[in-house]
Amino acid sequence: MGPLRKPEVMSPAGYWPQLRAAIEAGADAVYFGLKHFTARAKVGFSLAELPEVMATLHRRGVKGYITFNTLVFNHELDEAARALGALAEAGADALIIQDVGVARMAKRIAPHLDIHGSTQMSVTSADGVRLAQSFGVSRVTLARELSLAEVRAIRQATDCELEIFVHGALCVAYSGQCFSSEAWGGRSANRGQCAQACRLPYEMMVDGQLRPLGDARYLLSPGDLYALAQVPEIVEIGISTLKIEGRYKDADYVALTTAAYRQAVDEAWAGRKLTLDRAAELRLEQVYSRGLGPFFLSGTNHQKVVQGRAPRHRGVLMGRVAMVTDGGVLIEPSEAHRIAPLKPGDGVVFDAADWRSPEEPEEGGRIFEIERGEIDNAELRFGNGVIHGDRIRRGDLVWRTHDPDVDKAAR
Repeated sequence: MGPLRKPEVMSPAGYWPQLRAAIEAGADAVYFGLKHFTARAKVGFSLAELPEVMATLHRRGVKGYITFNTLVFNHELDEAARALGALAEAGADALIIQDVGVARMAKRIAPHLDIHGSTQMSVTSADGVRLAQSFGVSRVTLARELSLAEVRAIRQATDCELEIFVHGALCVAYSGQCFSSEAWGGRSANRGQCAQACRLPYEMMVDGQLRPLGDARYLLSPGDLYALAQVPEIVEIGISTLKIEGRYKDADYVALTTAAYRQAVDEAWAGRKLTLDRAAELRLEQVYSRGLGPFFLSGTNHQKVVQGRAPRHRGVLMGRVAMVTDGGVLIEPSEAHRIAPLKPGDGVVFDAADWRSPEEPEEGGRIFEIERGEIDNAELRFGNGVIHGDRIRRGDLVWRTHDPDVDKAAR
């Protein structure tokens, strides 16, 4: 292994708004797909747009890595070869590839183009890294199920550039190796069409008997990775790139996450203490979160990775319902409410996962006004007909799902 180099911060770009947000927030590199041969088939650029994309990035000194990370069928090989040639010609800085055959083909078509092994290669050891290198891969994105201790051991045993995910959604299967979507609906995760079966509610049968799951019906839905506190250790290990997940996410998410990891990497590289500001952390949680944590990076604990209460973005937990009043809902606030209090215009949802079925719509809406209580509580009031008080109970969780101030911070 050579001398330590400052790692890249790499951001996702579903399309132009996200690409521009990443550049402005200080990304060193972005990754994006075209409309085909990519693991996120619903977003991406056209081949015709690619020269402009690369020129936009290179003007600002940002690298562009193209995801060519699906499995390719035999009858598509001619089309794939043409696409690889066009990507090289358009000035791509690297291709991110899952299929071993495609990696070999890319090396023959464009020998000077860097090939990065996608996380879908499921590389979990130094031997796996060396195997990927034998196909012409110069950088490997390690599987997301590894701890930092395991990542460190791989780093010490190989000279290959290593990349790891530091933020965003986790896959319940080894990244991309999920066959449930294909089995149930003919939409393969390895072909860019994951139907996200992990985000559905399930029932559990024990010896033929239905076992009630209460507030844990989303048994396969992991929380979201958040490794800001681990950045100094990641930098010290010698990782080449810190990767943020989210090609389906919006520009606000890209801007806020990129800026946070940019600052953390700069501070760690300069040997300064990390300024982990709690209000900034809450902004990251607010812009998109299914519950944030370092999860596998700090070791394997499946109970922490999957809470099972909800499958989608919840935002920030702002408290619990104390009682439903004539005019609104009285809540006992959480720690987050003391740092970034609820205010008129915020969007909230009342989470009754422990007593209502997943099929029922949740109560929620925008706050019209707030009455502060004498003790540490607050009464939320809404416009006429916005919420139905009879569908809210004492103990329901209150989440802030949208905060206009976070939109302003992102802009």
